[in-house]
Amino acid sequence: MPKPRIAIPVPTSFDAEYNQRSWPQYAKAIELAGGEPVAVPLDELPAATAKLIASCSGVLLPGSGADINTQKFGQQKAPESADPDPLRENVDELLLQDAHNMAKPIFTICFGTQMLNVWRGGSLVQHLTPGAVNHRQRGVSVAHQATIAQHSLLGEVVAEEGVQGGDGMLHLAVNSSHHQAIDTPGDGLRISARSPEDGVVEAIEGTPEGVGGYVLGVQWHPERTYAESAASRALFARFIREAEAWAPKPASAE
Repeated sequence: MPKPRIAIPVPTSFDAEYNQRSWPQYAKAIELAGGEPVAVPLDELPAATAKLIASCSGVLLPGSGADINTQKFGQQKAPESADPDPLRENVDELLLQDAHNMAKPIFTICFGTQMLNVWRGGSLVQHLTPGAVNHRQRGVSVAHQATIAQHSLLGEVVAEEGVQGGDGMLHLAVNSSHHQAIDTPGDGLRISARSPEDGVVEAIEGTPEGVGGYVLGVQWHPERTYAESAASRALFARFIREAEAWAPKPASAE
């Protein structure tokens, strides 16, 4: 059986060093989980990008050194926000549209999760001021806890690795490397995890009645902890299983 091809856009159009450092981590996690990573360039014509996307059975949106154009969620750019990356945003939107139209599984990480939320009409907190939790701890394997709703897709995926709390929630240790976060969830999306100390949204997912198919987004970086974290491996393994099971819908009879 051929491995499912997973479309992963190049993280940025402006930082080759960042791309060379980060994209291989996503690719390796996909390979170890049983998939075939496919790099999606940011500088191709839309027709060429669409053709490449069509050959894939799943979409992974990675992190980025940019922030999303604030006009897309109706805000003025805050001083702390990084400049947007229009080429990356354009490719992400093509990927999300194709995945939505074809009910392909979607897995998003950090910036990719924010992009998913904005594409679905949601909004973002433009800057998280360090308080009870510092959400921008680059290079730290465990930054804080994420509290996960048990009866959620995310809770189902990490059930064996999460620690059951007395509050009826699952608690999972995660890394953290972001300064923005989900504010209002987009259409057809629901919050499935938060940081318990400050309430910052840590994960969103599709609702069955809202978007259908497999849609899961996390703010942390499981690709960085694939080797040491069973929960990270579970996230990629489930995504690849969903991509393996995906098949194009048959054309309707006329």
